[in-house]
Amino acid sequence: MRRYLISVTAVAFVAGVFTTSAMASAQFPKGDGNVQNGQAIYENGKGDVPACNSCHGADGSGDDALGTPRLSGQWFTFLLKQLEDFAADKRMDTTMFVMNANAKGLSPQDRRDVATYLAAKKIEFKGSNLQELKDQGIEVGATNFGKSLVEFGSVQLSACKSCHGYAGRGAPPVYPIIGKQRYTYLVSQLKKWRDGSRANDPMGQMQAIARKLSDEDINNAAAYLTSANPYSVGNVATPYDH
Repeated sequence: MRRYLISVTAVAFVAGVFTTSAMASAQFPKGDGNVQNGQAIYENGKGDVPACNSCHGADGSGDDALGTPRLSGQWFTFLLKQLEDFAADKRMDTTMFVMNANAKGLSPQDRRDVATYLAAKKIEFKGSNLQELKDQGIEVGATNFGKSLVEFGSVQLSACKSCHGYAGRGAPPVYPIIGKQRYTYLVSQLKKWRDGSRANDPMGQMQAIARKLSDEDINNAAAYLTSANPYSVGNVATPYDH
């Protein structure tokens, strides 16, 4: 009887793991655009819109020198929202000063196609090289203090994990992946949330959080996030691996 109960429990546990994983991977919308058209626009541009890879890199991992973010593997819903917000001037590009014009130069279907292509594009990206950035004279935060903010928060600050998930691995369909994002992009966006120059966040959540962050806090959080491992101890997959 005991052996039977152990076997049943084991089967139930395994079934539960697979069910939870399947539900997690299915809980966010997949891109429904034309991947081939999205790839063509990303690699070659369209009309007056230049190729996306000229700023975001051939693999979509972004560029610290340009301040551009990693796009590959980001949630489709988030990518599409940002393109639509740029097109409608709900978000202003104050980094490269091109995204508003570029988004407007694409049709709604083109924007959906690009978002679909990038969301499905998986890459091996280990985050920014913090030592290289230090060598270039860029102020880099401390990952240990950043981990404390991201994973646990403080008396006055909610943990980043409460919305963006463990190690910033995202919580679709609303909250984007911020783990393994470019360091310089994370720093710039947190400062833009703080001063209000970026304000397309749901319910003003990011602005409220960023206003409580010092420059040191921002650097620390960004340093941890760009190098954070999305796989928790003992787990070889995140809930969204598929």
